[in-house]
Amino acid sequence: MILSIVLLALVTAQRLGELALANHNTRRLKAQGAYEVAPGHYPLIVILHAAWLIGLWALAWNRPLNLPLAALFVVIEGLRVWVLLSLGARWTTRIIILPGAPLVRRGPYRFIPHPNYTVVAAEILVLPLAFGLWAYALVFTVLNAAILFVRIRAENAALRTGPSLPPVGGKRRDELTPLP
Repeated sequence: MILSIVLLALVTAQRLGELALANHNTRRLKAQGAYEVAPGHYPLIVILHAAWLIGLWALAWNRPLNLPLAALFVVIEGLRVWVLLSLGARWTTRIIILPGAPLVRRGPYRFIPHPNYTVVAAEILVLPLAFGLWAYALVFTVLNAAILFVRIRAENAALRTGPSLPPVGGKRRDELTPLP
């Protein structure tokens, strides 16, 4: 039980710290001329993640912890740190485009296009499993996949317009200029 509480407390502290960092980075990026793309689904992401964590506190605080799955979760958290370090000051929880900034192609971004979403999907699955909550893991994995479907499409569309090419008159740049 003590290990369960400690793990949940660490995850909670991590998430709160990440929100503070994301808000700081978002403000700084916007001050540099960045803009947000497709903010409409963001409240759903916040609600999903908050419900996931609150639900874990309600259901898992007194459950035994599966140590191999908890260890896997710690490895996943190491990958999360790698993602955050790779993006540096450009990491945020929103889709923020900074005109003129090149895409990040270091760290895990060399290998897969959306490593942060891969890490989040793994976290949402593995942590409940570490507490023996397989149905909980399944439900939140499916809900997260639905939101990520929307999120990744919006992010890919924003990236296709080019980080150095802000939208003009509500249209993507590739809709305005014929491509060769």
